[in-house]
Amino acid sequence: MAPKIVVIPTYNERENITRIVPMILAQGGDVQVVVVDDNSPDGTGAAVEEMRRSTPHVHLVTRPRRGGIGPAYRAGFARALEMGAALIVQMDADFSHPPAVLPEFFDHAAENDLVLGSRYVNGITVVNWPMDRLLLSYFGNAYVRAITGLPVRDATGGFKCWRRETLEAIGLERVRSNGYAFQIEMTYRAWRKGMRIREIPIIFMDRTVGDSKMTKRIGIEALWIVWWLRIQDLRGKL
Repeated sequence: MAPKIVVIPTYNERENITRIVPMILAQGGDVQVVVVDDNSPDGTGAAVEEMRRSTPHVHLVTRPRRGGIGPAYRAGFARALEMGAALIVQMDADFSHPPAVLPEFFDHAAENDLVLGSRYVNGITVVNWPMDRLLLSYFGNAYVRAITGLPVRDATGGFKCWRRETLEAIGLERVRSNGYAFQIEMTYRAWRKGMRIREIPIIFMDRTVGDSKMTKRIGIEALWIVWWLRIQDLRGKL
């Protein structure tokens, strides 16, 4: 049976990764985890390597330096495809994305090409975020919909389940953006390819351990990438 592989990018997530990986593996015998670590100085990679020695379901991709979430996911997706994955999940290490939702993802992926864990498809299901960040995220998604026409409520969310055929159709080598912009671009490309997209509600919990990787540069990239996507699409260059 082709494995279901969860890809997790990490930078200084040692405490979180040692707790979340066993919870992910508990969701099913054919689930495996690929951690893409950007040479974390806190020893995240060493912690994953220790887990890897005790179970064949844990894999580690080490990058030489911190290089952004987009390239990290591309590296993880490429490894998962090489491993023959049928379904590939992307999620964060900080417990903002609940592992218990994975079986529901897999069920919906039987009839959909991309399943999105959404914070806004069923009202607002975000816990412990400061109001300014919540408003920025909520209205940022409205901005994405207005410019691109992308018919999803949570285009910037990072909890997704992809069928391998969807990733292969997108062509990871063509994806150029990073951060929240990476999330937008990937979903937009899937939509423009005519892929079946299903949003399901999740309870998004803000991290309690470690630091957020959100920066002003990531936010600015998300603002302009929607215009680039729309223009490239109109020119037939996506």
